[in-house]
Amino acid sequence: MAHEREIAEEQEFLDLALVALEHMREEAMTMRDNAAVANMRGAGDLVERDVVMSTALTRLDQLAIGDQPLFFGRIDYDVNAEGTRDVYHVGRLAVSDEQLNALVVDWRAPVAEAFYRATGVESLGLSRRRHVAIRGHEVVGVEDEYFADANGDLMVPEDEARSATPEGLVDGGMALGGPGALLAALGRARTGRMGDIIATIQGEQDRIIRNPLAGILLVQGGPGTGKTAVALHRAAYLLFTHRSTLERQGVLVVGPNPLFLNYIENVLPSLGESGVTLATISELVTNVEVGARESEELDQLKGDIRMVKVLARALRTRQHPLRDDVEIPVGRAILNLKATWSKEIVERARRRPGNHNQRRSAVGRELALRMANEYHSRFVKNSDEEISQVNELADAIRATQQFKIALQRIWPRLTGQDLLHDLFGAPALIRAAAKDILNDDEITMLHRPRSANLEDVLWTKADAALIDEARILLGPRKKPRPKPKLGDSGILDGVDLDAYAGNVRQAALREAERLAPTQSQELDEAEFVTYGHIVVDEAQDLSPMELRVLKRRDLTGSMTIVGDMGQATTGGSSASWNAVLEVLEPRREPARVDLTVSYRTPEEVLNFAEPTLKEASPDLEAPKPVRRAGSVPTVEVVAPSSFAATLSAAVKRECENVHPGRVAVIVTSSRVDEIVSILNAAGLDAIDPRELESRGLSADLVVLAAEGANGLEFDATVVVEPGEIARRGSGVTKAITSRGLRTLYVAMTRPTRRLAIVGTGELPPTIA
Repeated sequence: MAHEREIAEEQEFLDLALVALEHMREEAMTMRDNAAVANMRGAGDLVERDVVMSTALTRLDQLAIGDQPLFFGRIDYDVNAEGTRDVYHVGRLAVSDEQLNALVVDWRAPVAEAFYRATGVESLGLSRRRHVAIRGHEVVGVEDEYFADANGDLMVPEDEARSATPEGLVDGGMALGGPGALLAALGRARTGRMGDIIATIQGEQDRIIRNPLAGILLVQGGPGTGKTAVALHRAAYLLFTHRSTLERQGVLVVGPNPLFLNYIENVLPSLGESGVTLATISELVTNVEVGARESEELDQLKGDIRMVKVLARALRTRQHPLRDDVEIPVGRAILNLKATWSKEIVERARRRPGNHNQRRSAVGRELALRMANEYHSRFVKNSDEEISQVNELADAIRATQQFKIALQRIWPRLTGQDLLHDLFGAPALIRAAAKDILNDDEITMLHRPRSANLEDVLWTKADAALIDEARILLGPRKKPRPKPKLGDSGILDGVDLDAYAGNVRQAALREAERLAPTQSQELDEAEFVTYGHIVVDEAQDLSPMELRVLKRRDLTGSMTIVGDMGQATTGGSSASWNAVLEVLEPRREPARVDLTVSYRTPEEVLNFAEPTLKEASPDLEAPKPVRRAGSVPTVEVVAPSSFAATLSAAVKRECENVHPGRVAVIVTSSRVDEIVSILNAAGLDAIDPRELESRGLSADLVVLAAEGANGLEFDATVVVEPGEIARRGSGVTKAITSRGLRTLYVAMTRPTRRLAIVGTGELPPTIA
């Protein structure tokens, strides 16, 4: 137990650091206010104002930490040759006093590494590591860890009592940094939002967070290992370390669904990083509203890598010559657009490089020139016609409505939605595109009734990935209009941009763009934003087609991919990490690391769920738990007539045991509404967190589909009808499947404290 003098010591330092933080805020506000009222006499003043204002606002945003602790740790190094000792306080941002003396170092700074990585075996030069618990502006606890010096001696004060294994930790001597602080953090009730873990990052997590930027880093981690938190902290670390590069190129964080993104959205802002894009795969595909669901079998088929060939062939079937000649009125004559010409020109266009819509112009131009040459030979030679040049004549031909209709039949201008809607709406087109690629049952499965209006089509998540693939083949529908050069605007005349630093020069160009009368054009659907680093969470559930969507957004080949193959629950999920890498085609040798320690999920729950993991994924090892919750999972199997009463009683019991924490009831997706109704009828305030008007995951009691529970955590979980979950994806056979068992494993490993099972049917053997 921490001594009062140590708490007082840290309180005194906290007061000093808070005064320095307020001084830093005042300086930033002064900078902002001065920039706002500065006199603007020319472009140079505009540039300076832009840079100063941007710097001040960014700084104020970084310094706004709210109620978060300013610091959470301290490291004391061994006495050096001069007889002094270096001491650093580690916090969520760097703080200096008025004389620019460093008071708190940023957790991402190299000097802070020892706070996370020092162990009894490798002290990294430390004599002491201190974890400081702060609530608001008050220090409420201190935990000290001492390390042996070069002679193997521990420099522990005589009156300092060192506890062995803190209550709640699993015996076994696992090296943990700040076990007391870790237990305190894990023992707090869930809030419905993920919080940062900078105060309790462990050594294996820190090594992943500080891994170099270049290349693909693959992180495999079981339930409770903190892989999501590690991935987000890695994004914050990379932005801190490579700010000039990544602020320009951008950072993208991809999650499995909107509910998950809502759960993690506060983590990066709490770490001082707000310029990160959060999205699902479907949200990366612009102008496609996903609102439909389909069978798991169809979802799996659409996510199959074979669909790349199907779409390419589907497009080729839309590039076809005329069957018969077409009459085109030109001037005082009617010319024939000959089918033989169209066949020759289409075959040649197919061999040209470029995308479909780009090559359409060449097809139209060549067809019109053929007709213009014939017209010229018949009517213009030895004639006084005004249109006497072949090119002018070709332009006139291309402007006729009849020619445009014929060209649309030969080489139509298409969007990704057009191609997919036409393909799936016509069995003949599907058969032509999928012959020798898909079997007859799969071809039949792809067909759906064609809608009269493209805007009425309800797209699915798998459709979005296919549309993105089609857009790459098709290209933009229209040729983008070039923006006028900034130097032509006259705004920056007389300003020597080369005299400014890089960021100031960029500010000048932005100012010129703002003031110049430009015709800005939004990106076409087939164009998209790329990113300097991409973080992908729950990557085990992405289909090959969804991975290709990610690959197209990758600017530099730098990605952090985290997940757990033991929790792969979607029909289109990649079979292994090797399969994931095969689709992404890394530009350099990827690195793989494994998170082996479960900090969140207690020993009782992991032991209970381990047989299910072994049956579903025999090659995977369950993570090692570090803590016990003191509560053994319960199982209740009752008659159907007693189900509602038993479930309601179990849920009420869990809510009371973890109050004020959060409880989740996890069921198959088809029964979410039913279970919500049962619980509400029993007087429990249960909600479906996916409902837009609901409180989401911040509600005390939520009912979740097992398929959407990945990555979430609750104080207690009640899993309903585990047999139904285990048979997920079995179709008419109603047999237990590996995917169903993995889904059940996910459901059972969501709690940080308590787990209950309620059902009426036969239990899976791994539970029974």
